[in-house]
Amino acid sequence: MLVFVVNCGSSSIKYQLFDMADESERAGGMLERVGGDAVLHHSGPAGQVDRPVEADSHTAGIRLILEALVDPAIGVIGDVGEIAGVGHRVVHGAEHVSGSVRIDESVLAVIRRTAELAPLHNPPNLAGIEAALEAIGHCVQVAVFDTAFFATLPPVAFRYAVPEAWYREHHVRRYGFHGTSHRYVTDRAAELLGKAVEQVHLITAHLGNGCSMTAVAGGRAVDHSMGMTPLEGLMMGTRSGDLDPAVIPYMVSRGLSVEQVDDVLNGSSGLLGISGLSNDMRDLEEAAAGGDERARLAREMFIYRVAKYVGAYRAVLDELDAVVLTGGIGENAAGLRADLCRRLAHLGAAVDEGRNGRTVGGRAGPITADDAQMPVWVIPTNEELMIARDTMRFVQEGV
Repeated sequence: MLVFVVNCGSSSIKYQLFDMADESERAGGMLERVGGDAVLHHSGPAGQVDRPVEADSHTAGIRLILEALVDPAIGVIGDVGEIAGVGHRVVHGAEHVSGSVRIDESVLAVIRRTAELAPLHNPPNLAGIEAALEAIGHCVQVAVFDTAFFATLPPVAFRYAVPEAWYREHHVRRYGFHGTSHRYVTDRAAELLGKAVEQVHLITAHLGNGCSMTAVAGGRAVDHSMGMTPLEGLMMGTRSGDLDPAVIPYMVSRGLSVEQVDDVLNGSSGLLGISGLSNDMRDLEEAAAGGDERARLAREMFIYRVAKYVGAYRAVLDELDAVVLTGGIGENAAGLRADLCRRLAHLGAAVDEGRNGRTVGGRAGPITADDAQMPVWVIPTNEELMIARDTMRFVQEGV
């Protein structure tokens, strides 16, 4: 059976078509600049195709993508009727959703209602769903929420120490993000460790342009670094991560507006803000090796903060099977991983240089010795496949 996975941004649509018989990706790509000078980047058996298109809305964009999938020259299927299910990434479900759900009017209402908590993400997610319902309404349509994996956080972890009314009336609490990635690597770690997912205890670190960490006990999230928004937690590509809240009114008193402060903390802080060079760790690694002190400091701060969260989550967990690194940095930055392990060596995470060097480019495996007290693994993430699997479950259940 074929499952179509859709991830809509404000002006883009990312997509993959999976054959769930062997979980292979038949085609995929991205439509960018929806509503403007749109360009379709499509990849399939015929190779990569890049071409300008007219897509003034997400509905038009979904139709163009479906036309590409059945195009005799570049497509992979004969008819859209071959698609059995559509899985949609949705960022925020707040406290209303604790898992992936088949889409109906009540689910659409939840996505609309929680848009106030994710104004940049939920509206385009909703637009993509409505476009798919219109274009291929015969399919089972499933919403997979980034926040759902964190529905198991206990109040001691998700509550902030603010007045009760802030939580009850204004929904101020930790929600967490990157949940689909953390769930995927948790399942994969259990498989690689030869355990049932209910038996694994992990610290998972999704390290990319956005970064987050999760403490997993018995396969369930019990703490997480991101908060009410994705700004809290680790130092990221352009986000500041943890910050004294008093910095915000202080900078407002210095002449910036609240909106300007928010823009700086989300868009020009983190690796970019410290280095003054780039939000891409590859650029910083090269610059630091060449003697750039600001790039070196940005890199060291990044490693330091990841290590701090590892220490904090090790204190939260009664036992630990592994620290799992994933995301673009976690999967590919072997030098940074080695330095992280060296910082954690006193906790038993001494790096095995041979293993670390081999575990790049989509390979999963440990980067510490078999007898390490704190095993560290690299496990490539696959959020799209996780969404496809959830969608397939609903297709098979027929509910």
